[in-house]
Amino acid sequence: MVYVHESTRSIAFNGQKNYTFQRVEELLGIVPADVRPKHSNQPVRQGIPGTARYFHLLQEFEYDITNILEQAQLNAFHTKHDNRQHRCTGEALNIAQSMLQSIYPACPARIMLFTAGPCTIGPGMVVEPSLREPLRSHKDIDSETAKYYKKAKSFYDGLANRAAHNGNVIDIFAGCYDQVGLDEMSSLASRTGGVIILSDSFATSIFKQSFIRMFNVDSSPEGYLEMGFLASLMVKMSKEIKVSGLLGHAISSKGKTPSHVAETEIGIGGTSSWRIAGLRPSSTYALFFDITNTQPLTVVAGEAYPQAYIQFSTHYLHSSGFYRLRVTTIARPFDISNRGLGQPGQQSIVPTLSQSFDQEAAIAILAKLSIYKAESGLPIPDLTRWIDATLIKLCIRFANYIKEDPHSFRLPEAFIYFPQFVYHLRRSQFLQVFNNSPDETVYYRHVLMQEDTTNCSIMVQPTLTAYEIDKDEPEPVLLDSLSVNPNRILLLDTFFHILIYHGETIAAWRKQKYQELPEYENFKQLLEAPRQDASALLIDRFPLPRFIDTEARGSQARFLFSRLNPSKSASDIGSPVAGAVVLTDDVSLQDFMEYLIKLCVSKKAENIK
Repeated sequence: MVYVHESTRSIAFNGQKNYTFQRVEELLGIVPADVRPKHSNQPVRQGIPGTARYFHLLQEFEYDITNILEQAQLNAFHTKHDNRQHRCTGEALNIAQSMLQSIYPACPARIMLFTAGPCTIGPGMVVEPSLREPLRSHKDIDSETAKYYKKAKSFYDGLANRAAHNGNVIDIFAGCYDQVGLDEMSSLASRTGGVIILSDSFATSIFKQSFIRMFNVDSSPEGYLEMGFLASLMVKMSKEIKVSGLLGHAISSKGKTPSHVAETEIGIGGTSSWRIAGLRPSSTYALFFDITNTQPLTVVAGEAYPQAYIQFSTHYLHSSGFYRLRVTTIARPFDISNRGLGQPGQQSIVPTLSQSFDQEAAIAILAKLSIYKAESGLPIPDLTRWIDATLIKLCIRFANYIKEDPHSFRLPEAFIYFPQFVYHLRRSQFLQVFNNSPDETVYYRHVLMQEDTTNCSIMVQPTLTAYEIDKDEPEPVLLDSLSVNPNRILLLDTFFHILIYHGETIAAWRKQKYQELPEYENFKQLLEAPRQDASALLIDRFPLPRFIDTEARGSQARFLFSRLNPSKSASDIGSPVAGAVVLTDDVSLQDFMEYLIKLCVSKKAENIK
């Protein structure tokens, strides 16, 4: 059942039915919009029958809503021991959205869904109540044998579009050890600018702290919420370029300026403006542009390179109640059609591009684009080949080398780390779904699509810091199995996890409680240092990452070893080389780079598309 609470009572809806927007208005006694007074453009708070019974200012109704939450009880209907709980999540969301559309059309609002299991009845149903039917896996989805997947996804997609066009944000908080149908529901958050929090239960600090941080306020005296609503992003550009599309949590506003829009679409394309129902300080969007002039351009030595101009206009409703407009205009060189050094007396733009290349921004964009392709149905093997081809073409264009001579291969300084970023992207949970459920995969991808360059870089290639007893300061080390040492403590930051790993010797000393003896004060400080640094990382991170404290041979050390480059793998067991052995079939970074270089300098590279 779906309960809609009035001030003094609640109304129950049949969760197995799909109520229309008009039927919800009728049953709740809400006056339809077409018969309301038309003298005001503002949403009506009082005076319209049905309105004041369901929506109140918090300060007027805080005591009552607290009582409702405290008196909430488990489902009174008996559930068989071999059945899942009956949940009509889809219909509850439908009724909530219908109420907002009816009472507050085109008005900012947030719908927050707290779910501890999958929808088992009614529209949006993910799985049958019987536990004999397992939840769908990646294999079931890929082979199209997931019984309810397409129908449920279609239902939630339609609901997401309704919410986005009405300016409503939908947030999803999942607290369950099992899947809750997040894969099917993901568009609810991704198309409205909402957040997704995935935790084992609502009693964990991951949920509690993340939920509290949802309501962070700014530093102004008034303490406004760090939220924006009803946003629109418009891009204008000079005639030399056109916009291909946008990647991020938004929808197209259908506002198309033919002279500005490229024929080739990337992401949400076919337009030069987008609607964003909800904004946060970390909200980030990637835009793609196409050059209209395909003829090589050259510049006489001493003259300035031709520039293309791009202007971004973001208009949104601040939580203070006032609209704000932010305009950013940039100029960039745009001719990248010529790889060579140009004719005598002329110069190419390639040297300038190679010097201004941002490796972290590039991998963030490549990761977002890869996720978009994966979610659009491109099989992972084909996606991996596309990523490899993109890297090879980039290296061919900007590297210096002699044909058929791998030892001559040199990348400009601004490109040195990009191949290893790509290596870690290929192995990341964003593309490799093995050992992750569909809900986990969607969660990881959703977070990456909304984060900035720095956080995306950490997600793709986590940071690893080493602490040693004979060194005063911690030092960053390679994300490599060779960095694992018995006398070290390692701090791993994957964005989603903060992990402290104690080497064998350190772990043995800790078990013997040397840190409690006065003469081993330096060892006590060594143990405390990574915890203090981990605490600093946890302060502002959203969502709150999972904290893991483990040691050599510990069960949770797998979170570290799964991210390490396997320089020392199973084939090296018994070798005198230092470092931990990583049991994996993945190629090492060294082998990856060797093959990449050989391919780039070979004649085969000319056939790569």
